[in-house]
Amino acid sequence: MKKKAIISVKSISELDKKDSIEVITPGDFIIEDGIFKAIYKETELSGMKGTVTTINIFEENFILERTGTTNTKMEFELDKTAISLYSTPYGVMDLQIHTEELEINVDENGGDIRAKYNMGFSGQPPIITEIWINIKL
Repeated sequence: MKKKAIISVKSISELDKKDSIEVITPGDFIIEDGIFKAIYKETELSGMKGTVTTINIFEENFILERTGTTNTKMEFELDKTAISLYSTPYGVMDLQIHTEELEINVDENGGDIRAKYNMGFSGQPPIITEIWINIKL
């Protein structure tokens, strides 16, 4: 089942708690084989124009995948560390994500996700980041 949705993604890091990044965009909400998917096109505002973001939502984790001008697959699961490559037009970086807190409240009517995680790039000290995702049908 596919429905039209308004998808809001907001993130903030410990580096600058006053400066959050928020994208609110139309997209699709798909229910397929018990998996929820939120799909939207990135814009110039996000710096990733030409990229499609898919958020695969499971009961205990979610995967944020980007394909296009930016390519990555970031997995968020409580108390787990995931490693992925983050490929941009400017180069490729190793990305390490350790999820410290995770709340998933999504059903066939949309819902919310919140995650707090440590994100590290290629041997740099990790940055504590929070992400909020809201899906409205």
